[in-house]
Amino acid sequence: MGAVLDFSAGEHPAALCYQVNGSCPRTAHPLGIRLAIYLACAAGMLITVLGNLFVVFSVSYFKALHTPTNFLLLSLALADMLLGVLVLPLSTIRSVESCWFFRDFLCRLHTYLDTLFCLTSIFHLCFISVDRYCAVCDPLLYPSKFTATVALRYILAGWGVPAAYTAFFLYTDVLDRGLREWLVEIPCVGSCQMLFNKFWGWLNFPVFFVPCVIMISLYARIFVVASRQAQQISTLNKSLAGAAKRERKAAKTLGIAVGIYLLCWLPFTVDTMVDSLLNFITPPLVFDIFIWFAYFNSACNPIIYVFSYRWFRKALKLILSLEIFSRQKSTVDLYQE
Repeated sequence: MGAVLDFSAGEHPAALCYQVNGSCPRTAHPLGIRLAIYLACAAGMLITVLGNLFVVFSVSYFKALHTPTNFLLLSLALADMLLGVLVLPLSTIRSVESCWFFRDFLCRLHTYLDTLFCLTSIFHLCFISVDRYCAVCDPLLYPSKFTATVALRYILAGWGVPAAYTAFFLYTDVLDRGLREWLVEIPCVGSCQMLFNKFWGWLNFPVFFVPCVIMISLYARIFVVASRQAQQISTLNKSLAGAAKRERKAAKTLGIAVGIYLLCWLPFTVDTMVDSLLNFITPPLVFDIFIWFAYFNSACNPIIYVFSYRWFRKALKLILSLEIFSRQKSTVDLYQE
């Protein structure tokens, strides 16, 4: 991986990443297929970055959206946006060229950022599940329980724990010493996939699995309570009924987001864990399909918000029409019907 790329190899198609001993084999795609993959990945990155940028800007700009739940959504969107800006470009090159040309330091940094943003996303989704659980199951005490201060603590934990956890294992020798009997070292020059695979396969699976179990348990409880509330809603006055409906709809929307997250990430996570046991036999093409299916999740949340949240559609309309430059638009009530 640390070798210098021999650009002369472009004149004679080679099956290796580098013209050195111990180089990794290279999968040579026709130029047309490479361009098509690059364009598809570029479109995915653009949707991911712009969609989450809209969420970040909307929640930051419009004062009506300054709620504890939306602060968590903002932080989640920030993680997804940074994934699109800092991780996906190099992941695209690695997937298309089937080689890593950016040295060991950037391989480890890329793996760190990739893992950080992905774990941050699942931590935030878990915290949002807790928020929705409190809002639906204990609505009277919810405003006093889940304040902006509590949301800030969750955000700090959602970024701090993954950052410390990932750095500890990735930038120390704990990974190699602890897993040496199961995992082999990166066997060839020009591969960054094996480091990423073994890091995800054994260390991140528990961190992925435990929050998933928590989220599924909470949403199962939420929907049981929501069904009971739906039967009792006729006895509520109009304002309380409207508030209960909004909370249930928010819980349903975020439940869909959690379900899509699991659908996107579970195949890749299970594959990397099994692959670690089987000496990394997963074909590069299959690995790329799984990882990009997982990356696709970062572009899904803004799309879910567009179809589910009236406030997001209103904010998006104001931004695209440039009405945000008018005076006092930041104080507009986006929740008003």
